Amino acid sequence: MTVLSNHILYQDESVRSALAKLDKLGSDAILFVTDENKKLIGSLTDGDLRRGFIHNLSFEDSILEYIQNSPISITQNNYTLSQLEEYKRKNFKIIPILNEDGILVDILNFRIQQTIIPADAILMAGGEGKRLRPLTNKIPKPLLVIGDKPIIEHNIDRLIYVGIKNICLSINYLGDQLVDYFGDGSAKNAYINYVREDKPLGTIGSVLLVNNLIHDDIIIMNSDLLTNIDFADFFNLYKESNADMAVAATSYHVDVPYAVMEVNDDNQVSSLKEKPRYTYYSNAGIYILKKELLNMIPKGEYYDVTDLMDAIIASNKKLVTYPITGYWLDIGKHDDFKKAQEDIKHIKL
Repeated sequence: MTVLSNHILYQDESVRSALAKLDKLGSDAILFVTDENKKLIGSLTDGDLRRGFIHNLSFEDSILEYIQNSPISITQNNYTLSQLEEYKRKNFKIIPILNEDGILVDILNFRIQQTIIPADAILMAGGEGKRLRPLTNKIPKPLLVIGDKPIIEHNIDRLIYVGIKNICLSINYLGDQLVDYFGDGSAKNAYINYVREDKPLGTIGSVLLVNNLIHDDIIIMNSDLLTNIDFADFFNLYKESNADMAVAATSYHVDVPYAVMEVNDDNQVSSLKEKPRYTYYSNAGIYILKKELLNMIPKGEYYDVTDLMDAIIASNKKLVTYPITGYWLDIGKHDDFKKAQEDIKHIKL
């Protein structure tokens, strides 16, 4: 059974059946009572059954006599992350997710999932990983194991943790291994599909091959990153900034070992800084953008994400940055791979 089906109780089922299902759910013991079409009618917990028995209800009474009517729920694509945070603050643990017709389509379990970001995700996983040879002679770089699982799986699991379940992998080199490993995503209670380049399309050109985007916003990222970026905070900044695109950035510090003089156009010293530190922000390979921006990418042509960023700036659209304050590592070389193997022992992803 799927995670959702574990929590469904049809209105004509017995009280005994409800008790058996609640017992199997353990700490997640709540059922959502529906009609035969899975339209939500109410919710049911052990406490509801106890209260029913106290009020002289029996095993022969209809389950509808026990339920809580009109439980808290959210409607697909019609909620805010702050609303979900408020539910979490009020100690709601499992919330039903309905479509516009009130049909139960999923659940949000805060024990195993932080939130639900309303976005699709595309992971770029087609590179050859030449600098990591011979490790990548027979294995695509995204499937190299860091700790207890492949690099790309760390990223997919973090996306699922924030409620992103529609995920596409852009594959090429040894791509069939990725398909074999993840399949359709059902083992992770997600939907994973694949696109494959017939020719090199740059760092973002292949996103035009994706044809099952269901949200207005897209998270695009390189699959060979090891990071604990806070996707929810990243998405909130993107939305609150009313941006067309947000780029995650990692800081790079340059320490000058001497006093630095700042001069004007007349070569006159205006200030003196003793051994200053300069901080620069570099593209971290993780982006959020409006789906409509895909119309700016030429079809079938080599096109890098930096080309899109230049086009956004040139057209006076809003491009913002998000500084990664946690861990981030681009695994491009053997030294990076060795570092990742050591770091994974000490960081929480």
